[in-house]
Formats: sequence, C-alpha cells, structure tokens
Amino acid sequence: MRALLKWLGTGLLFLAVAVCLAPTLIPPFLDRVYYRGPVSDHFDGHRFFNPDDRRPASAQRASPARFLNRWAEGERAKWPEHVPVRQTVPPPRVAGGEMRVTWIGHSTVLVQTDGLNILTDPVWSDRVSPFSFFGPTRVRAAGVAFEHLPRIDLVLLSHNHYDHMDLPTLERLWRRDRPLIVTGLGNDTILGEHGISSVARDWGGRVAVKPGVEVIVERNHHWDSRWGTDRNRALWCAFTVRLPGGAGGRELASVPQP
Repeated sequence: MRALLKWLGTGLLFLAVAVCLAPTLIPPFLDRVYYRGPVSDHFDGHRFFNPDDRRPASAQRASPARFLNRWAEGERAKWPEHVPVRQTVPPPRVAGGEMRVTWIGHSTVLVQTDGLNILTDPVWSDRVSPFSFFGPTRVRAAGVAFEHLPRIDLVLLSHNHYDHMDLPTLERLWRRDRPLIVTGLGNDTILGEHGISSVARDWGGRVAVKPGVEVIVERNHHWDSRWGTDRNRALWCAFTVRLPGGAGGRELASVPQP
C-alpha cells in the first residue's frame, strides 16, 4: 500500500510539473512556417504584418483576459440555439452580363455571372475549430445545401482562420469540382498538405481565370492563425475579380468578414 501511494505521489508530481511546463514547451511545436520569401513592406522575413499598424507585435495580440471579461461583464450577446433558414437552389449557370449573388452564411457567398460560378471562403461544416468535438457550432443552416451547389469554377480564400478556411469543405469541393483556388501567400502550404492545389499570390498579384476574367489579390487589414503560435505566418487578403462586359469591363470586390 505504501509503495502504491509512493508511485501515485510521484506520478502526480510529474503531472503537475508537466502542466506547469506545457505553456512553455508546447507552443513551439504548434508553430509552423507556411511561407519563405524576401522581406517586403508587409513581411519581415518570418511573419506578415499590417503596414499601417505601428504597434509592437505583442500589443497586436488580444489578451485572453479581455475575452473572459466579455463573458463576465455580459458584453457577449446570447447565442441562439437555432436560426431558421429557407434554403434555395441556384441555377447551374448565369449567362451573359447578369449577376446572381447568393449568401450562404458568414463570409461564404456564391456569385454567378458570365457563365462563371465563384465561391468565397466556403464553409459547410457544422463546426469550425481545430477539434471536431469542440468549438463554435453552426446554428444556421447553409443558404444552399452542398448537394444543390452548382459546379464551382473559382474559390477565393481570404485567410486561414477556421471560419474562413474550412478544410473539410475545401476537400469536398476539390474532389468534386477541381476549382481554381486563389489565396494569399502561405495558405497554399496548408491546402497542399491536404491534397488541395491552389494559386497563392502576394498583394497586387494577378491570376488569369479565363479570357476576360482576372483575379487581383488586394491588400486589407487583418491577421491570421491556425494554432495561435503560427500567427501571421500566412498572408490575409481581399480580392477584385475583373469581368468582361461594357467598354471598361466590370469588377467584383470581395472583402472577408472578421
């Protein structure tokens, strides 16, 4: 009995030491390098940053205490258990210069024009989180059921937060449609690890989709992270899609929600 207590005490001691050291030892293993390239006005050789934000990196990170205080002080609105939705079934294509825009939910939008189907930050998962069993759960069904989604030609992926880069959805889309995926620098590394091909560009970069259609990757003010310690290892961006039609053509702008 005494030997058992001794072993139990030793085990508890090691467990306590491990818990104390975890915040120091674990983060480096969660950090990732998604992009390597030359220094620029928004990349310091290791991480991306907003050129107009002069605060030190430590000051740009939100304090965990701030979010806890929001709960304690009642700032956070009560989250509904369910929001009713009347789903729609979009047409396979929209021809000519007409445009049909369907809001799917959050930053997921289907844009149909000129025979092209464009999808922004696609999310059809019930939960957006590093874990399948924990994290925010969808309370509003997608505006279009995935099986009613027309064939997608172009996906615009703004950054790698879980509510914007939903890998299970992107894998389904890739297997089904093989769309052209355009995103910011470094995000292609994450997608590639899951067998998804994409085209990554810096701010100002351009991608030809088809004759008369071009995507321009635009600068915006944001940040990104998948695990906390990999903060700003990949680039966030907005998009302009140049379309045919008229003397000067048409443009479609896409800016992600926070």
